[in-house]
Amino acid sequence: MKRFGFLTRLFQKDDSGDSMYVAREKVYPREIKGRFQSLRKLAVFALLGLYYILPWINWDGRQAVLFDLPERKFHIFGLVFWPQDFFFLALLLILAALLLFFVTALAGRLWCGYACPQTVWTEVFIWMEELAEGNRNKRIKLDKGPWTREKFLRKLAKHSMWIVFALWTGFTFVGYFTPVDELAAKIVNFDTGPWETFWILFYSFATWGNAGFLREQVCIYMCPYARFQSAMFDKDTLIIAYDEDRGEPRGGRKRGIDPQEVGLGDCIDCNMCVQVCPTGIDIREGLQYECIACAACIDACDSVMDKMEYPRGLIRYSTQHAMDHKTTHVLRTRTIVYAVLLSLLAAAWVTGIALRKPADLDILRDRNALYRVVDDTVENVYTLKVMNKDTKPHNYTFEVRGIDGARVETDTDTVHVPGGEVMPVAVRIQVERNSLRGGGHDIEFVMISDQGTTIIEPSRFFMPVE
Repeated sequence: MKRFGFLTRLFQKDDSGDSMYVAREKVYPREIKGRFQSLRKLAVFALLGLYYILPWINWDGRQAVLFDLPERKFHIFGLVFWPQDFFFLALLLILAALLLFFVTALAGRLWCGYACPQTVWTEVFIWMEELAEGNRNKRIKLDKGPWTREKFLRKLAKHSMWIVFALWTGFTFVGYFTPVDELAAKIVNFDTGPWETFWILFYSFATWGNAGFLREQVCIYMCPYARFQSAMFDKDTLIIAYDEDRGEPRGGRKRGIDPQEVGLGDCIDCNMCVQVCPTGIDIREGLQYECIACAACIDACDSVMDKMEYPRGLIRYSTQHAMDHKTTHVLRTRTIVYAVLLSLLAAAWVTGIALRKPADLDILRDRNALYRVVDDTVENVYTLKVMNKDTKPHNYTFEVRGIDGARVETDTDTVHVPGGEVMPVAVRIQVERNSLRGGGHDIEFVMISDQGTTIIEPSRFFMPVE
């Protein structure tokens, strides 16, 4: 295969021989139909549908997915996560990173081509651009032409659609942190708070700028994934490749002509693969870091091959070993290691969620006094914060261990805590004055739920020193 072709395009030389950076030229990707583009559209509708619809789904009387930062609670369907459950979030992020590494080592940049938010939103913005300004040739002609009434109206229509879609995106993003129905009511009444307003506008502006203007520049210059992906690639990784042995030498010819008769390869040099590329590269120059593996060039080339009555696959998903007529190894050291680590971490995450206690207990001592002496009784005061991690309400009772004869005094015998809530409970532990020596003593608070779950937390009980 040829070497990376982007270096020849990144720099050019002026008359003095000095290297000059090439200014960006706007990419006008041509719309193309094909099996891979149908898969991309399906992925766009599925992912955006999930993003926009999920905040409106209710689960047990509350929003199914809600990251309630003021209350420090994350609601994900039937689960409630607290700051104490940060371990699960960290493990989930590690799992996502390993999954990305595994997919990249096995199948290349499928994430970039089909599921990356930048790719997904850019695709939608391009559809709106085509709706307002026309196909590729019309868009190029419109941008090069002078400002006329038609050009102004088409640009206005495009940006109006972009802005509305971006604002809806920003609203939905904030709807994951503020209950979306409450947020909608606030917007209707012009009653949003400063932070809600800021994040709606900020995320809307970021969507409008990234998907509308920056586009491929985010993938090429801003995304770090494009830079370190080569460390995860090897000659058995699935990539989009141009079959140079079959395609060269290139040249135009009439339909149905056998290329061998005219001394040419199958490539008719139509440049369709370049015109449909969202990053504007020529895949025939070899593997390039700008390629996001969207397979638009494959669909374009296959359509040309069908018209020329040639076999498909001049540009195809393949591996470097396959292109060099060698055996491709799917199972190899790196894929096996990634698969094993993924399986172990996924099993640990699922097991941790399954065994996670449905309640938690925090103990705070009274800061005003270590103890209080009432007649012949020594009393220590505590505030117990009961966290009900379940989505349903539960009742809790308390005991204390470690000191014989210790009495637990609360305002009520049973504490009722709604689902996903924290309830502070004032507790007084009383001990006979002459039953213990002075100083601190280890004790354990035992919280028992109506489900039979027992939570034990250590603390200290202090006696007066005489």
